[in-house]
Amino acid sequence: MGVLMSKRQTVEQVQKEVQEEKEAETSAPIVQEESSINRAAWERLRDGRGVEPEEFDRTSRFTPPAFIRPTRKLDDDKPPDICLDPREPIVNDEMCDICEVWTAESLFPCRVCTRVFHDGCLRRMGYLRGDSAAEVTEMAHTETGWSCYYCDNLNLLLTEEEMYSLTETFQRCKVIPDCSLTLEDFIRYRHQAAKRGDSNRALSDEQEEQAARQFAALDPEHRGHIEWSDFLSHESVLLLQQLRPQNSLLRLLTVKERERARATFLARGSGNAISEAECHQARHSWFCKRLAEAPSCSVSISHVGPIADSSPAGSSSKSEDKVPLSTEQESRCVDWPTFLRENVIYIVAARPNSGAIHLKPPG
Repeated sequence: MGVLMSKRQTVEQVQKEVQEEKEAETSAPIVQEESSINRAAWERLRDGRGVEPEEFDRTSRFTPPAFIRPTRKLDDDKPPDICLDPREPIVNDEMCDICEVWTAESLFPCRVCTRVFHDGCLRRMGYLRGDSAAEVTEMAHTETGWSCYYCDNLNLLLTEEEMYSLTETFQRCKVIPDCSLTLEDFIRYRHQAAKRGDSNRALSDEQEEQAARQFAALDPEHRGHIEWSDFLSHESVLLLQQLRPQNSLLRLLTVKERERARATFLARGSGNAISEAECHQARHSWFCKRLAEAPSCSVSISHVGPIADSSPAGSSSKSEDKVPLSTEQESRCVDWPTFLRENVIYIVAARPNSGAIHLKPPG
């Protein structure tokens, strides 16, 4: 995982910039007013007294902590010790990840990592806009949960080398960053990316149909285009699947994700193994949407675990994704290590809050 600079270091850095602005106050009355407002707001934040939203009405006044991309360790490809038993305790952080202050106020936990946040801090950082604040309030403490801005962005899982490779592919395929893509754009990109690969040939008809199905999965609201953030997360998780060994992917799982995987495995099987059909259903279940009767929000959030088969969402998902298995597949038993290996990439792909399916399972 990546390493974050201390939020206090970030505050001190900004305060230093504010001090430099203060020295120029005599020649710029407008800058003097700006500096005074900034300085007072940062002092309140530093002292844990909070900042009123109106004090940060400009997006440039609050700088997120710097993010350093992760590096792969020497033992990254060695099998991690993830046992079915005993279960791992889950303990969320006590202090807000942004202001590093403990308060008695409600803190919103991330469904993936152990970070917690004040809604006010999220607003001031620019991560909550409009109706999304109500969405976080409604979903953060439910079974569905909410992913923080680190876990929501799958691109942050890439190393510098992996990101360079992805950027180079985008440039060669003439992909314009921060722009949505239509189905035609997506298929054209897939053809160009395939020609750059080892095969050096265009997509087959079957591969093109598969790309079209993936596009539909990235566009659950059928708007005819996919957002850049969803496309970037999809390409990032594809690159992880292509370049990382299974053991490296398993090391990406957080304690919360490992516990959900255990709960899913134990709920679907008896003893230390489940059937191939149950393993197949689990791969789809990570992306099941929340129930229709849940409070309405502006943005749908993907479910982080399997929904009961008797629920409307569960039955809908089964009808769409149910694929007949061969007799040999149906009789195959899947143990816990195999279950983890076959599900890990889909568990990671289900992290974003977007309702899009960032890596559609086969079938």
